[in-house]
Amino acid sequence: MSILSRLFGSKPQASVAGLGLPCPAQTTYVVGDIHGRADLLETLLVQIDEDSEQYPDAVCICLGDYVDRGENSAATLKTLQDLQTQMPKTLFCLMGNHERMMLDFVDHPEKRGGRWLRNGGLQTLASYGVSGITEATSEERIIAARDQFLDEIDPVMLDWVRKLPLQWDSGNLIVVHAALDPNLAPEAQDDRVRIWGHRDFTNLPRQDGRWVAHGHTVTETPFFGASRIAVDTGAYYSGVLTAAKVSPTGAVEFLHT
Repeated sequence: MSILSRLFGSKPQASVAGLGLPCPAQTTYVVGDIHGRADLLETLLVQIDEDSEQYPDAVCICLGDYVDRGENSAATLKTLQDLQTQMPKTLFCLMGNHERMMLDFVDHPEKRGGRWLRNGGLQTLASYGVSGITEATSEERIIAARDQFLDEIDPVMLDWVRKLPLQWDSGNLIVVHAALDPNLAPEAQDDRVRIWGHRDFTNLPRQDGRWVAHGHTVTETPFFGASRIAVDTGAYYSGVLTAAKVSPTGAVEFLHT
C-alpha cells in the first residue's frame, strides 16, 4: 500500500501552528476530484479500506466532480452510488460544480448545455453511449442529446445526484467541494461558493479555528496549511487521485494512486 505522508517535516508549518490543527471526531478520509477515472477510484478505495481497518469508526468523504473529462463517468457514478447505498454511515458523497453543470444540462439544455459540453460533458455523454455531438452543436441537437441521455441514465441515479449535499462537518473540519468564504461563518455561506469557489479562499486563512478540506483547484501535490487541506491533484490527466487522511489527533497524511 502506498501512503504519501505530508506533514511537511517534523515541525508543523507556522500557518498550521498558529491556527491549531484539524481535528474531526473520527478518522476521516477525503477523496479529491475523480472526473471519470473509475479505475483510479477503485485503486484508492482499496488503499483506504486497508488503511482504515484499525479505525472502526472511520468515514470517507468524496468531494464531488465525479463526472466529465475522464472516460468513465457512468462507472464512477455507479460505483459511488452503490457503495453509499451499502455503507450510508461510512461513505458520504458531496456535489461538485460538474455535477451541477450536468443537472443544468438536463434541466435547461438550450441555455446551459453548451457550457457543460465545453467543460467535459462530452466525455460523460459518451460514457452513457450518447455521441455525434461537439462543443459547437446546435441548440436543437443539444436538446436531442439531453433526451437521449435521459433514456440512458437511471432515473434513480439522477435523483441521487440531485440530492447530493454540499457540505460535511465533523469537529473543526469542514468538507466542501470548492471553498468557503473565509470572511463568513460556515452557516452563512452561499451555496455557489461551496461548489464554485471564492476569490479569497486560497490566500486568506480562516481565523475561527475551522479547517476546510476541498478539491476543485488543481495542485501538483496535495496541500496542508493556512486552514486548508487541498486534494485535487488532477486525476483525469495526471493519473494521481489523492485522499487526505485526517485524524482526531490533528495528523494529516495523504494516500494516492
